[in-house]
Amino acid sequence: MNQNERRQFLIRELLKESDEYKNMQIPSGSVEQKQLLRGMMNIRRPKKITPAFLAVQDEYLQKENTDRGIVDVEKLPEIKKGISVWQGDITSLKCDAIVNAANSGMTGCYVPNHRCIDNCIHSYAGIQLRLECAEFMKKQGYEEPTGRAKITKGYNLPSRYVIHTVGPIIYDHVRIRDEKLLADCYRSCLELAAQKGLGSIAFCCVSTGEFHFPNQKAAEIAVQTVNEFMQKESSITKVIFNVFKDIDKKIYEELLR
Repeated sequence: MNQNERRQFLIRELLKESDEYKNMQIPSGSVEQKQLLRGMMNIRRPKKITPAFLAVQDEYLQKENTDRGIVDVEKLPEIKKGISVWQGDITSLKCDAIVNAANSGMTGCYVPNHRCIDNCIHSYAGIQLRLECAEFMKKQGYEEPTGRAKITKGYNLPSRYVIHTVGPIIYDHVRIRDEKLLADCYRSCLELAAQKGLGSIAFCCVSTGEFHFPNQKAAEIAVQTVNEFMQKESSITKVIFNVFKDIDKKIYEELLR
């Protein structure tokens, strides 16, 4: 199969799962097909699927991820020893673990083609990621507390693992408790990565954007927490602050310099 054939096979299989969508016509354009496939993956509830689907999906996503471009974090310049700032799509980073800004349900974003990092990570990892998340949440039996972290496989991502953490949501102004919880997010991720013996970890800007934590204050907490952790002896030798916006890149570079 080529990529077009793989994509159409995956769409057909996902459409067949639903009485609501099984008679939907597949659009002819590749852009529209990609949006449909991602949207169907996004709304799909966590459950098992055939080995044939997974084999084709994995081939498809690995090719798509390679074509988008993979960035080896070991080649990124460091602002200070062991710490880099990189602007771009965190799902393209080849490292031991990337951090996902998750919600308390921990099974990803169900909004079709949403641009949040949670949606992107699940979309490019594959449907196995949601199922693994659902299984550990079922075992846990309650929503994930803010400030904690869980680790899963990276599946089709260039990163080996994904570390999921739930950051505080800011509704009006930042309280001392919110600051502590955000620091807990970074600390929990670092401690979990160290427990697994990982060497590199890439952080997104946890709790900013959709969760409304002010960018400057969030970055200050992130840098302080990472700096304190890096003073300890652990397996972690490389931390990447991944940013999307120009303003965040400027903030992190100024704080680290």
